Amino acid sequence: MTAHRRPLPSRADVSAAVDALTAETGRAPSMMALATRLGLANTTFRRNFPTIFAELTRSRPATGAVTSADAFTALKTEHARLRGDKCDLTQQLDLALAVIQRPSIDNDRLRVALHDVQAVTVLSRCPR
Repeated sequence: MTAHRRPLPSRADVSAAVDALTAETGRAPSMMALATRLGLANTTFRRNFPTIFAELTRSRPATGAVTSADAFTALKTEHARLRGDKCDLTQQLDLALAVIQRPSIDNDRLRVALHDVQAVTVLSRCPR
C-alpha cells in the first residue's frame, strides 16, 4: 500500500501565498496560516522551505520580555479589577442578607406583640 503524496508547491507558489496573506491581513502571515493556505502541515512547510520560514520568522515581532511585561501588566490590571468586583459583590451580598433577615426580625417582633396582646385578659364589667 503506497501513501498518496501531494507534490510540494514551488517557491513561486509559496511567495504568491505570502503576498496574498499579507494583502489580506496587512502584516506578515504566521507560519500556520501560510502552511494551511498551501495545504501543508506546519512541520512539512518548515522542513521543505527553511529559508522562507527563516525570513518570515525574522520579520515577525519577537515575543520576548516586552510581551511578558505587557502580559504581567495586563494580569495586574485584571487582578485589581477582579479584587474590586469581589469587594463590590461582597457588599451587595451583605446588603441582600440584611434585606432577607429584616422580614424575619419584623415577623418575630410582630409575633411577640400579638402574643402579648392575646395574653391580656379582657375583664368585662359586671353590672351590680
